[in-house]
Amino acid sequence: MSDAGSRPCRHCELGDGRTLAYTEWGASDGRPVLYCHGFPGSRLEARLADDAATRLGIRLIAPDRPGFGRSPLQPRRRLGDWPHDLARFADRLGIDGFELLGVSGGGPYALAAGEHLGDRIGRIAIACGLGRLDTPGATQGMNAAAAAGVRFYLHAPALARRAYARAIGPLLGRFPEHILRILVGVAGAADRDVLADPQVRDAVTASFREAFQGGGDGPAQELGLFTQPWDIDPSAVRVPVQLWHGDDDHTVPVAMGRRHAALLPDVDAHFIAGEGHFSLLVRYLERILAALIAPPR
Repeated sequence: MSDAGSRPCRHCELGDGRTLAYTEWGASDGRPVLYCHGFPGSRLEARLADDAATRLGIRLIAPDRPGFGRSPLQPRRRLGDWPHDLARFADRLGIDGFELLGVSGGGPYALAAGEHLGDRIGRIAIACGLGRLDTPGATQGMNAAAAAGVRFYLHAPALARRAYARAIGPLLGRFPEHILRILVGVAGAADRDVLADPQVRDAVTASFREAFQGGGDGPAQELGLFTQPWDIDPSAVRVPVQLWHGDDDHTVPVAMGRRHAALLPDVDAHFIAGEGHFSLLVRYLERILAALIAPPR
């Protein structure tokens, strides 16, 4: 696994006065795959896939979403704004067609792109992708800490957003090791196993810390987006989707993956026995990326 400090942070002008920060991983002259990071996460999360992307000849490009890492906050943004940003981002980098990988909280953004940018995306992979949180039973199977945060937002959204932006988020950004301790304490066996690896821990905590580089407003805004009705429709995705989910995931329960699989028009779903949220990424990222760029049958 590469050192995050060895990969520079670049800034892409979108043409409307805003910028997206991004880092490239893998092979610089390889096949372009855009990476939608999780929540709370940042472009540094894609470090976990750096070695696999290099072996596969993939140019893995990971932007920070607005309000995360080094990308400025975009007031009043919606999930459905992301395809427009992603199209401009690809244009500025001189990329026409590409594949797309959405991880955890990046899953809804990858689906939004599949709904609106179908002519530019060859395939989408969704790994442990988040589902809607405003539906009955959405938190069933979710660890207690995550479920409590979701319920707080659902029942007192204005108060929850202020608390997350001003207190909870900044604390998580300053002490990401505490997030990791909480995650380990509520994780299944597979996740505990991979999070015991110092390299994995370093990559995860670096991504968490970077997520709050600009403060807590961006992550607070996004959690609000996830807990209200979505302005995107998975059943309208116009791109083949490969869906990967561990059945021992206590962060994004496997039921969310199964609901997506039932909605998507063209999906190849893989539900992996015994794997959790982090273990799926650490153990299956190379397989996921290889399938994403494989020639069509």
